[in-house]
Amino acid sequence: MIHLGHVHELVRYPVKSMAGVATNSAFLGWHGLEGDRRFAFRRLDDKSGFPWLTASRLPELLLYQPHGLEEPTHVRTPEGLDLAIESAELQNDVAQKFGSPLELMKLKHGIFDEASVSVINLATIAAIGREAGQDLDTRRFRANIVIASDSTEPFLEDGWVGGRLVFGSNGPMISITMPDPRCVMINLDPDTAKQDPRVMKAAVRLNENNAGAYATDARTGQISVGQSVSLYPQISQMK
Repeated sequence: MIHLGHVHELVRYPVKSMAGVATNSAFLGWHGLEGDRRFAFRRLDDKSGFPWLTASRLPELLLYQPHGLEEPTHVRTPEGLDLAIESAELQNDVAQKFGSPLELMKLKHGIFDEASVSVINLATIAAIGREAGQDLDTRRFRANIVIASDSTEPFLEDGWVGGRLVFGSNGPMISITMPDPRCVMINLDPDTAKQDPRVMKAAVRLNENNAGAYATDARTGQISVGQSVSLYPQISQMK
């Protein structure tokens, strides 16, 4: 087992592509962080296998802020309106901006792109930022778990694929399944939704557009900011 560093940040995204909600502690279950991406807007006119509305189609989605005590009950719109999360008013507000009919859906096990957990290392974000000539906010990368590794080497996540990360001395564990191939989402400023193509171009130049990694749950439990993070490498790497 190799010590990597510690958990720097934990974030849930209650509604797919809306703003995240940072937390100091969360339960990591078989379907990701509890409360993560349980809601999503479905594009009613879309007959593809991925009908969910994302900020790549409506960047302004990033500016909607879900909030509530235990789980999200309301969403604050970019204009400052506070609307119930399952209300017709919120659905109509987003649909009007998108210009096409939508339906808000709640799925018990969440709506994910590739896997139920995403992780990224602070050193990776810093390297992309240097290449792009700016100080990047972690929110651009929309990871559930942001790790502060002891090493300043970027893109360590690629070497974690096939291995497992364990949090704490005997806490929850995730299996790293694949690098995270990035899309235009990382170009979007989380505070303004404005595009900056330099960010994705930097990720392409530095690491073939991969930044961070996807994972599945291998052992459930409570995960907390500050918890140590260790790697069980895949067997071939241990020889």
